[in-house]
Amino acid sequence: MDYGNTDYDEMSAGREPAPRRPQILAAVDLGSNSFRMVIARVVNDELRLLDRLREGVRLAECLDSLKRLTAEGERRALDCLQKFGQRLRDFPHSSVRAVGTNTLRKARDSGGFLDRAETALGHSIEVISGQEEARLIFLGACHSLPGAQSKRLVVDIGGGSTECIVGEAFEPIRAESLYMGCVGYTLAFFPGGKISRKRMRKATTAANLELRPIAADFRYVGWESCAGASGTIHAVAGILRQNGWSERGITPEGLNRLRKEICSVGHVDQLELTGLKADRAKVLPGGVAILSAVFDSLGVEQMMVSTGALREGVLYDLLGRIRREDVRDRTIQRFVEQYHIDVPQARRVQATALRCLDQVADAWDLDRERSRLLLTWGANLHEIGLGIGHSGFHKHGAYLLDHSNMPGFSLPDQRILSRLVRGVRRKFPRALFAELPPKTAHTTIQLCVLLRLSCLLNRSRSQRTLPEIRLIACPHKLELEFPMGWLAQHPLTAADLALEKTYLKAAGIKLRFGKNDPVAST
Repeated sequence: MDYGNTDYDEMSAGREPAPRRPQILAAVDLGSNSFRMVIARVVNDELRLLDRLREGVRLAECLDSLKRLTAEGERRALDCLQKFGQRLRDFPHSSVRAVGTNTLRKARDSGGFLDRAETALGHSIEVISGQEEARLIFLGACHSLPGAQSKRLVVDIGGGSTECIVGEAFEPIRAESLYMGCVGYTLAFFPGGKISRKRMRKATTAANLELRPIAADFRYVGWESCAGASGTIHAVAGILRQNGWSERGITPEGLNRLRKEICSVGHVDQLELTGLKADRAKVLPGGVAILSAVFDSLGVEQMMVSTGALREGVLYDLLGRIRREDVRDRTIQRFVEQYHIDVPQARRVQATALRCLDQVADAWDLDRERSRLLLTWGANLHEIGLGIGHSGFHKHGAYLLDHSNMPGFSLPDQRILSRLVRGVRRKFPRALFAELPPKTAHTTIQLCVLLRLSCLLNRSRSQRTLPEIRLIACPHKLELEFPMGWLAQHPLTAADLALEKTYLKAAGIKLRFGKNDPVAST
């Protein structure tokens, strides 16, 4: 069998032939302060804005002491998503990407809020890591700024987190997501809307402490220009300009003047600054405290404003996926190289898994395109743990996938990949799959069964082509039919399948094989 180039490339990405490219794309940002949506048309592989929607939901203030979303928070979110969903009703799923950030990362979804949110929006929602959020922010900001090849610092102060990224062109060099945001800091340091110099000093000090671990590293990497990409930074720049405190972006002097004006009033309701909108006033004190700390800790001398941010980054990332320039493929390639994965073996497992999928997808009601991607990623990474040690390598691999930064991947997809890799050998870890949402768990178990069998059938690492194996699937049953006599000639495989039959009982799958083979059926 010829495997061609041993690198992980587009041919190994497991995708179906490219469909007609969508001409209109949409990105939805479920932020901690606001939900936003942008819609753009693709013209010559560039994006032209068609529509923007924004609604202040302030989700960060709607988590109770147990990190559960309150009824009021859920109502606000679902009302907004239903409006967005009306606009996106006729959009194909491939042209929409919706992402959730800090508050949804923290929230315990015991009540199934995400399921209801996806129903309201009409499209799936990905909860992304802080690192992935930072990458997408940088991508969106850089597409809206001149001098794309220069090294720049991008800062985004959201409702629940602050992202700081240094990079060149469109690639981050250093990216951090910090647990401080304008909503959280306003609630913590300015409770009830009360403002004073002492409260502002405490909030700024807390933000400086949060920035301390990254400050020296960021200063060492350095940058040629700095841009801000968030509602807080847009609001501050507008206030400084309209009040004549800074004509060009944000400066330390202008920020100091604004901070004094804020502290001169006793309550957010008394803030009356030219250019300040009422909904932004409620979270401005916390945002200004964080921004002041960024200027101080990182030594920022001037910050310009970027029109692009997370949602624009999501659009460009989605465009890359459509053009077969998916950053997830680059992530897989990096892991393959870093952990010295046996690529020919990974491709053998992948090819077998995809052939199995083609035969059972209808019976198991699997989404073919998504299943192909997950099986391809799983096959290419199933031996990643061998880079640590052979004993329990499937457990090592699962740990790496759970805890590594994986650009392009959502947190749920990382968890799915982790469980696929954890479940490729030995006893089936049913309890780990139970930690996933029920529907996702069921599908992931089915895919893991296909991946396990593909690893088993290719255990010899032989370059000889496997025979044509027929799979017959029912909801809780899987039957493998081999050519007459093949299992008799491969007794080790027959023995492995007999053991696998006992393991798959924990997965809720009854395995049958070799009914026409005299050796296997004895």
